[in-house]
Amino acid sequence: MKPNIRVLVVDDSALMRKLIPDALLHDSSIEVVGTAMDGEIGLKKIEELKPDVVTLDLDMPRMGGMEMLRQITRKHHVPVIVVSAHTEEGASLTLKALGLGAFDFVTKPRDAARGHIRQIASELALKVKAAASAGAPKMIYTVPNESRKGPRKFSTQPRWPSRIVAIGVSTGGPQALQYLLSQIPADFPGCIVVVQHMPEGFTEMFSHRLDESCALEVKHAQSGDLLLAGRVLVCPGDRHIKVRRMEHGNVVILVDQARVNGHRPSVDVLFGSVAQEFGRKSIGVLMTGMGEDGAAGLGAIREAGGFTIAQNPESCVVDSMPRAAIERGFAQRIVSLAGLAEALINKCAGDLAPEATQANLQDSDTEETASRRRSS
Repeated sequence: MKPNIRVLVVDDSALMRKLIPDALLHDSSIEVVGTAMDGEIGLKKIEELKPDVVTLDLDMPRMGGMEMLRQITRKHHVPVIVVSAHTEEGASLTLKALGLGAFDFVTKPRDAARGHIRQIASELALKVKAAASAGAPKMIYTVPNESRKGPRKFSTQPRWPSRIVAIGVSTGGPQALQYLLSQIPADFPGCIVVVQHMPEGFTEMFSHRLDESCALEVKHAQSGDLLLAGRVLVCPGDRHIKVRRMEHGNVVILVDQARVNGHRPSVDVLFGSVAQEFGRKSIGVLMTGMGEDGAAGLGAIREAGGFTIAQNPESCVVDSMPRAAIERGFAQRIVSLAGLAEALINKCAGDLAPEATQANLQDSDTEETASRRRSS
């Protein structure tokens, strides 16, 4: 019989130290072996109890969660799930924690004090099991300080992209995506649209952090944003994102449809839209993540004549998203995180001719796209 997953709960709130174990109690494969009210006590209990996973509040007295996380990553190599406040400050700390090697995070319900922590019970249990399976944190990729080289110079004329690159990513994504984008130069000829599984209130700050760490223009997407070369559009939390061909410039639109694969935003929604609208001029990239969101969409891009890439499982924090696509034969290339930027640069630059214009991208797949629309 497989042993239970041993969890240590670290939180300065006595209420949360009661509610989180109660929430996990409903999964028979998980056992909460202890609790701690701050980082100092938490580190001692890690040595004493040998947990498989730690859930960690970041805002605590004495030794706070960030310092505890640094020591866990350096000394104990136990996966950490951050239990974050759903506030601007909580989002900022959580993104920093992910950069330090936290496995993933869940957000506390705003009404947790009323016992509504069970709203996140299934999500927390799922992430605890994924963290235990993944084991010790993987290598942390460092983003070079020189990623941004001086102020950006924007052309008065829009640069139309050679290809539309759709990226889907989940657990492990913030760090992996930041690393990937930091390797791509400002003159990148493609346009990138990103779905990162992340709740509302976190994606705007995440977009800003990405923008500060790379040479590309990274924008928290709004309906009507143009698809431009050298631009990255990040889907807001709790919305779906699609692409649309328009007469005066191709754009993204945000929609409030039902969850797909349990997610909003969903990678499959973005990939399906990119396949339908841009066919052979589309590139799908499925990166680290938990679950199977994006696998079917990557297949749709390949069927439409686009190019498909999966991050290799060895460089993923959690490999189930790209592995699902690989096992179904939907990934034309399997590339390590370190090699993704070069693969995208070469693929997009190889399609770029001196006479490339919006009309070229607009019209390149007109008949093919129209045919797919008629059949859908």
